[in-house]
Amino acid sequence: MQRVATRLTRGALSLVERCSGTSHFLIKRSYFTSSVQIAPAIIHRHSVPGDFLKRVSLGSHGFSSFASGFSPLKHKPLESIIDIERAKHQTPEDLASIWDDFHLGRGHIGASMKTKLYHLLEHRAADCRYFVIPVWKGSGYSTMFVQVQMPHILITGLEDYKARGTQAAPYFTVSHYKEFAESKDLVLIRGDIVFTSKLTDLEAKWLLETVQSFYLNDTRYKLVERFNKQTSEFDFKDVLRALDMPIL
Repeated sequence: MQRVATRLTRGALSLVERCSGTSHFLIKRSYFTSSVQIAPAIIHRHSVPGDFLKRVSLGSHGFSSFASGFSPLKHKPLESIIDIERAKHQTPEDLASIWDDFHLGRGHIGASMKTKLYHLLEHRAADCRYFVIPVWKGSGYSTMFVQVQMPHILITGLEDYKARGTQAAPYFTVSHYKEFAESKDLVLIRGDIVFTSKLTDLEAKWLLETVQSFYLNDTRYKLVERFNKQTSEFDFKDVLRALDMPIL
């Protein structure tokens, strides 16, 4: 199964910390701000055509209609996060390790992927934008509503999505940066946990990897297609089975 692979090289993180203020420091201090600027209301009221207007059975969850999803986010430029000129001199492996490691324990998730996989994700997301993923919490799971709106992935709680409409806010946002896609065969990925009370760093990392797996793995992607194109045939239990989660 293809999945996002994060590299957790402590040595690279130490290098970044030691080189703060020197010519080798790649990460800018403005890095600690969110990679996207989020509008107060992220859900449109406009309806989605086709099967999205039909009732979908999600185990104990159900809803009669979808909004059209999250509104566009203002992308934070990569040059406001890292020094791109200095990053150009890093090997793909070193750049990915520095990028990944610097996010650790900061309410952010760093990851990277090959350009070919990014293009596959982009292609499939254009055809199937929405999905639902359960996150296991204690003795049960909390279902997340996902919209893949490249170069972003936007995730909020399904119950909040159903209840709050235009006032729903994302729990977790993901941004993809393609500046090194051609030169280094590397797409940098940054996840921002908007509400740390809703998701831990580990849960967010797992969620990012799991969303990617449903879009990049051919077998799992069939469930995404069914959710978007054959809603009446979609069964949430199939998602639970794919993730080896108990059916409650």
